[in-house]
Amino acid sequence: MVHERESLSPLKSFLFPHIFRSFRMAIQPSRLTIAFAALLAICLAGWIMDLSQTVVVFAQDQVALPGGIAGRRPQGGITELNAYLRSPAQFRSLVDSPPSSHTKTGVFNALGGFADAELQTVTTALLSLDIRQFVRSLVNSIQRSAQAVIWAFTYHTLYSLIFFAVALVVLSAAGGAICRLTALQFASGTHQGLPNACRFARKRLASLVAAPVGPLVIAFLLGLPILLLGVIGNIPVAGELLAGLLLPLALLLAPFIAVILIGEAAGLGLMFPAVAYEDSDFFDAVGRSFSSVYAKPWRLGFYTLLATVYGAVCHLFVRLFAWVLLWVTGWFLQLGLSDAKSRAIWPGAHPADVIGTVGAPQAWSLCAGAFLVRMWTFAITGLTVAFLISFYFTANTVIYALMRRHVDGTELEEVYEVADEDSRQEAGRVGMASASPEPADATSE
Repeated sequence: MVHERESLSPLKSFLFPHIFRSFRMAIQPSRLTIAFAALLAICLAGWIMDLSQTVVVFAQDQVALPGGIAGRRPQGGITELNAYLRSPAQFRSLVDSPPSSHTKTGVFNALGGFADAELQTVTTALLSLDIRQFVRSLVNSIQRSAQAVIWAFTYHTLYSLIFFAVALVVLSAAGGAICRLTALQFASGTHQGLPNACRFARKRLASLVAAPVGPLVIAFLLGLPILLLGVIGNIPVAGELLAGLLLPLALLLAPFIAVILIGEAAGLGLMFPAVAYEDSDFFDAVGRSFSSVYAKPWRLGFYTLLATVYGAVCHLFVRLFAWVLLWVTGWFLQLGLSDAKSRAIWPGAHPADVIGTVGAPQAWSLCAGAFLVRMWTFAITGLTVAFLISFYFTANTVIYALMRRHVDGTELEEVYEVADEDSRQEAGRVGMASASPEPADATSE
């Protein structure tokens, strides 16, 4: 009988099916509310900062760039981000000497158009049902996204420092709350209230923000001696000799920088769950995520790939649901609305483009109606993006629990709870009270 029970135990080692629970948790209203609020805060910050328009926009007939153009084109133009991605050599001359009829837009608008186009490209690749094309499109999109961030920090440094700092704080707080909700539900089936999760994220905000930034700061500090060596190399005659002689010192530091950067890239998504599960500080969160990366890299890669493919399919379903929702609403609305007004205020929608397009109506009432309709369709679109944010943190929380089981042997049901801390503090107060001496009776002899 014992052998029969032991024969079934290997089935418990297959933990990856737990990843498929991510969709049901990510789609819950509490997580979508947090993610949508974070997205709205980031968009508001971007729209306000875009009052200063610094990105050059060219007319399509003014520039000829090799290859296709990625990214939405404001007012039918090509942004300098498009030019940078397609021809970095030609980009500098276009920006320094733009055509006389050029216009300008904001950095957030340019990045938002680029992100929207990349998301549509990946969605279209997924619709092709070709897994190789989807993976290739996803990898190319990640590479272009990294180039877009480099463009923003290189040519719009002050804007990027402020905007990405705001985005980091907002996403860290939202991620901490979502991961906390997921950790409690996944580990013990507890459905914590939204206020409690937000309170947890607020108290641990310093750790949530420092965890993804700290390794980059450490890597930069380790790179300063190498940077100094490069500065020394500019000295005439002796500089290149000293650079060659001292290069082994730089090569000693480079492996540590590489280890940190690889751990940061592969373990970034595990840092927020580490805080949510363990109530970790910055060092513990980074250490646990790096431990998962380097102790079980292939298992972590498999879990990440599985969650990515599953998340893409789920996002496609959410986009399709949003498109059907808008299509049904528009169809019934147009039954009672005249054709002229329906064309003026209601955007067309395609499954790969939930937002759709709408013309510019002339009458002020049509403009107001189109604006209100546009606002609500943007809200539906925002919910599809909020689902991506929610799924990212939810799936990574599940992956962290599975990796913790493989690396540390910690049970899936084990999670830090605030009640445990409160009970320990109460026990400490009771112990101190019992240890204090009784006051002497004044009537005793």
